[in-house]
Amino acid sequence: MSEALQELAAIIELKQAEAVVSATVAHGELTLVANLATLRALVETLRDDPSCRFSTLVDITAIDHPERSTRFDVVYHFLSMYRNHRIRVKVKVGEDEMVPSLIDLYPAANWFEREVFDMFGILFSGHPDLRRILTDYGFRGHPLRKDFPTTGYTEVRYDEALKRVVYEPVSLVQEYRQFDFMSPWEGAEYILPGDQKGAK
Repeated sequence: MSEALQELAAIIELKQAEAVVSATVAHGELTLVANLATLRALVETLRDDPSCRFSTLVDITAIDHPERSTRFDVVYHFLSMYRNHRIRVKVKVGEDEMVPSLIDLYPAANWFEREVFDMFGILFSGHPDLRRILTDYGFRGHPLRKDFPTTGYTEVRYDEALKRVVYEPVSLVQEYRQFDFMSPWEGAEYILPGDQKGAK
């Protein structure tokens, strides 16, 4: 399988030399890193070329790297049922950059791109209806960004007196406490503060 994937990578690199930054085969999977500017041309080749025929877009997701200048990796997974191959395509995207929509090539991209927009805030140019899909319309922020607070910004509850759903700023009922996660029962050499059992 690895040899077939290496051969496939060589074919794609030959046909789309400007689009492919790198190609690696690891754990029986082929991963291409692509240029954002030539992403559509690469995807068209993957779909239409007889040696590829990746007819199915399985998923689109993203990875947040807040320390990088190109903060996000947008990741596409394609399947060729004709050739029995899977391929992963990654493209690096900055916070202020837009990714070309693939809806006209793969109609399934519609909801996938909306999900990536909702969770990460990545914009897709040419998308006909780019709006939130998993969170509420008034939701603030993008939950899968690494700088998004785990508590969120607002909480939603049903108010029995008002007979409706109300949105309120998050208020933590318990002070933030720090734990060292070290337990004296796991062979720790010291006594935890407040634990006087070892002094008897």
